[in-house]
Amino acid sequence: MSGVGPAGGEHPFDGAVALKPADTGGVYTGETHPAYANMVGPYGGITAATLLEAVQCHPERLGVPVSLTVNYAGPVADGEFTVSARPSRTNRSTQHWSLELIQDGTVATTATAVYAARRDTWADTETTMPDVPEPEAVPVTPMPDHVEWAKNYEMRFLDGALPALEGAPESPDSTTMLWVRDAPARPLDFPALASLCDVFYPRVFLRRGQAVPAGTISLTTYFHADDAVLADQGTRPVLARARSNRFGRSYFDQSACLWGVGGELLATTHQLVYFKG
Repeated sequence: MSGVGPAGGEHPFDGAVALKPADTGGVYTGETHPAYANMVGPYGGITAATLLEAVQCHPERLGVPVSLTVNYAGPVADGEFTVSARPSRTNRSTQHWSLELIQDGTVATTATAVYAARRDTWADTETTMPDVPEPEAVPVTPMPDHVEWAKNYEMRFLDGALPALEGAPESPDSTTMLWVRDAPARPLDFPALASLCDVFYPRVFLRRGQAVPAGTISLTTYFHADDAVLADQGTRPVLARARSNRFGRSYFDQSACLWGVGGELLATTHQLVYFKG
């Protein structure tokens, strides 16, 4: 699925994840997009989305994604890169993928993905959507102007907005909750959902009340939605909530949930983050 920008042109997200086949064996070429720049290299969520896009457009792909694990082995430099997508094994109901993002002959990012044929079964959701105001009742709170990638998202913070980072007090809790969607609005698909799963600023910023060097090392996303659920979501905001479980010895983890229309749990995600200080 693709979207359009405010003037009817290509949506920035689609330009950022665009890939061109380099051969018939699942090798694609892409290029970093300045709109999704971060402090060092591109925003991690757009890298995850690009790797998932490589499977989405692969001719051997079966089913829909149910999990994606991205390991950020090194920084991605501005410019061109190559993505290799290979189906490691296809079973009756699941398909396992191995992915690499390579620049100048060096692996910058590795990933694995699992796709599946989803069937109707008994269902229940234990992690329910919090009772919160509707998006329209919450003001948009942009991130600082120098955070380039965040300009591509409409963020409406309910809790845990980015602290001032200069003279801000420490917080006893690392929870952030917000309504969020692509800006300009774009119909939700799996790559866009993968990107949204990394939309949270580092939890250590909130706990310490200051910015410290930090970066995601590994990010795993579990997709609970299927194509029909995403189509029903459309361009409406999702409710996203993240918190950490443990900080220490240079790393912290982060667990997050994203809910859609009617309280549908769209994805859960977990990551490990390096930090200094």
